[in-house]
Amino acid sequence: MLLTSKLPLYIVSLILIGGYVNALHFYLDAGERRCFVEELPTDTIVEAHYRAQEWDDKMGQYVHHDSLGVQVNVEEMATGHNVVKSRGPAEGKFTFTSHEAGDHSICLGTNYTAGWFAVRHVRMYLDVAVGAAKRDAEHDRTHIGEVADKLRGLNDKLESIRREQRFQRERESTFRDLSESVNSKAAWYILAQIVVLLFTCAWQLRHLRHFFEDRKVR
Repeated sequence: MLLTSKLPLYIVSLILIGGYVNALHFYLDAGERRCFVEELPTDTIVEAHYRAQEWDDKMGQYVHHDSLGVQVNVEEMATGHNVVKSRGPAEGKFTFTSHEAGDHSICLGTNYTAGWFAVRHVRMYLDVAVGAAKRDAEHDRTHIGEVADKLRGLNDKLESIRREQRFQRERESTFRDLSESVNSKAAWYILAQIVVLLFTCAWQLRHLRHFFEDRKVR
């Protein structure tokens, strides 16, 4: 079963400079897959961490199970291109870069299949960081390395802002071109209607004139 929803409707968003983090949790049964749609500009880095837990009837709570695995599928909705398609353990992460601007479908499911007698319930935690990836922070131990890492982070955020601005300008240009095309077609349609109306009026006047002339002759 495929369940789809717009990601911003179910999350708490932390807005950063040029990037943001989405954190949420949701529930699904064996055989189900939950999908979210995220609109991304071109060349945007997305890093996501997930953690799945299975309901244990004996313990009465969601716990970690070694047999539980997570399937991840990220797809460009406009082209149908698979950006990420992987299977991993109950806890892990995945990273991808958007190659085209537009909606991206992020789908998560489990390796369990629906059974006839027992239904397995899973709780999934998901944290998604968009456009705010920090490079090699764990390797920069010295003061100079920390400063360099902060500068790289600021450059990434500034570049993300530029990409977002370019993306919005492209959308505005597309909408403006579409509006102008529609207005042009509407103007030609109205002009055609006027021409047809004038032609019809002239034909009717000519017909009435001949009709009355014929009556006078008789």
